[in-house]
Amino acid sequence: MKQYDPKMHSTEHILNQTMVRMFDKGRSFSAHIEKKKSKVDYHFDRDLTNDEILEIQNKVNEVIKSNLDVREEFYPKEEAETKFNLSKLPEGADDNIRIIHIGNYDTCPCIGNHVSNTSEIGEFKIISTDYESGVLRIRFKLI
Repeated sequence: MKQYDPKMHSTEHILNQTMVRMFDKGRSFSAHIEKKKSKVDYHFDRDLTNDEILEIQNKVNEVIKSNLDVREEFYPKEEAETKFNLSKLPEGADDNIRIIHIGNYDTCPCIGNHVSNTSEIGEFKIISTDYESGVLRIRFKLI
């Protein structure tokens, strides 16, 4: 199991789903999750506006404050392949695929540690964003 900070890792899932819902460009293709600050990269066509940054922060914090339970569920690999994108799973992943549910907001395969409830996370803050060569990077922290 990856040893990501559970609060940051759960926040990454919420941010990814928020980005999917707002922009329909997919989840991050790269992430560096640390306890103090984290960064995620998305295939994108521009930088975010200040209004979009505030909207993302507000939506992520709204989900966090909803006190959603975070739970795991296991699916046989054949069934998981029909329901989820398994492309990020490590090579040689088990035939029993772990799916993380954050309430009804986000569901995806994951091998990392998570909080039990979003109430444990704290407040999400975007530190900065930048865009270069088709990649939008978002840096964030929890306060």
